[in-house]
Amino acid sequence: MWVLYLPAVLSVLIVTLYLYFTRTFNYWKKRNVRGPEPTVFFGNLKDSTLRKKNIGIVMEEIYNQFPDEKVVGMYRMTTPCLLVRDLDVIKHIMIKDFEAFRDRGVEFSKEGLGQNLFHADGETWRALRNRFTPIFTSGKLKNMFYLMHEGADNFIDHVSKECEKKQEFEVHSLLQTYTMSTISSCAFGVSYNSISDKVQTLEIVDKIISEPSYAIELDYMYPKLLAKLNLSIIPTPVQHFFKSLVDSIISQRNGKPAGRNDFMDLILELRQMGEVTSNKYLGGVTSLEITDEVICAQAFVFYVAGYETSATTMSYLIYQLSLNQDVQNKLIAEVDEAIKASDGKVTYDTVKEMKYLNKVFDETLRVYSIVEPLQRKATRDYQIPGTGVVIEKDTMVLISPRGIHYDPKYYDNPKQFNPDRFDAEEVGKRHPCAYLPFGLGQRNCIGMRFGRLQSLLCITKILSKFRIEPSKNTDRNLQVEPRRVIIGPKGGIRVNIVPRKIVS
Repeated sequence: MWVLYLPAVLSVLIVTLYLYFTRTFNYWKKRNVRGPEPTVFFGNLKDSTLRKKNIGIVMEEIYNQFPDEKVVGMYRMTTPCLLVRDLDVIKHIMIKDFEAFRDRGVEFSKEGLGQNLFHADGETWRALRNRFTPIFTSGKLKNMFYLMHEGADNFIDHVSKECEKKQEFEVHSLLQTYTMSTISSCAFGVSYNSISDKVQTLEIVDKIISEPSYAIELDYMYPKLLAKLNLSIIPTPVQHFFKSLVDSIISQRNGKPAGRNDFMDLILELRQMGEVTSNKYLGGVTSLEITDEVICAQAFVFYVAGYETSATTMSYLIYQLSLNQDVQNKLIAEVDEAIKASDGKVTYDTVKEMKYLNKVFDETLRVYSIVEPLQRKATRDYQIPGTGVVIEKDTMVLISPRGIHYDPKYYDNPKQFNPDRFDAEEVGKRHPCAYLPFGLGQRNCIGMRFGRLQSLLCITKILSKFRIEPSKNTDRNLQVEPRRVIIGPKGGIRVNIVPRKIVS
């Protein structure tokens, strides 16, 4: 008899689920904010959730659908969030009214590696930021430069040997060997060649970190769920690995700086100074002890920031040099002249002072923004200046650097690679929020100087010895890998690396 009622029960269940998953879909309409129509269960993130498209591409598409809007209302599953397009509004969020959008709002268990500078919020973040920012000053990086230089020399030796066997390289995986070596030395004080087992483990960790986990998608679709369940977006094997690695290094150094001037030395110096403080009380944490767990968390985020992002950025830069030989010729001329002026050496100042190299790097990050989208959470109700729109407390605000970087309102022929966009005069004409590869304001990327320095050094070393040419397998229409957190090239990048014929 119960079978007769089954269709009715299923119908009621389907209707109930439908009503549940669409219950918030009038949120932005009631506030007269335009946006794309959401779909049941997924909201506006169906393609990224199903891993058909990278979330950065999804955000760019939504950005482009509403060219006349300052803000666009959208949904992460059933949760309303706001994509901000207007640069003045972005400036308010990132800089002028920073305290209203101080937090990133990635909510998960902060045990283990979660207490890091990137993911921490509130006064915990402020305490960490105040103490760890000095690690990335120009002076500290200059002291660390010799470690990068050793890694770069070893990398060039490796490339030279490989060039005796072949011309074509998949440059992303090739450059990962350089950034892996550099980050291993600069962060953990270990030699790439002497710890092959740990390096292999780091490479395994990279695969786990770089591919979007379902935990990340759960955070996107069900904000606060992971925190309530005391779950983390960082896989347990990754947490165990970094804890073991950091514990062994601290033990080897007897808990004290070893005189290497690497990342671990600098953190151990901080630990000797005691607690980190926020210097401001807003009802949260005002001080934080630098425990081994806190050190592990910073080592983890330093690794993530310095390894994959730099390798991907350099891959795109080399790709563009292969397609734009005029840019490469001009850059090689600058490299040769700079090295000659430095008595044949590549110094910290040599790299910093090459203007065209820096412009090429900046243009690469305009065309290929690596981390998307930028994310902030409202810490209070906030009315957007010049509008009647109120962003309610805890609402997530999203920004699409890729959408902005490809917007013809800000860049002529935005798909064209043109380093001259970053002439000082041209930069001065643009809105400060028209270029956001590292974010902006107090929550910009704290490791951007490190990533930039190791990348510029490597490119300088490469071009001092080699030319980059397109190969028969160079893809003229690169696609974005949908399954990576970092916006990287699908299938890699293949070019020819050819030894230069240098006339002395």
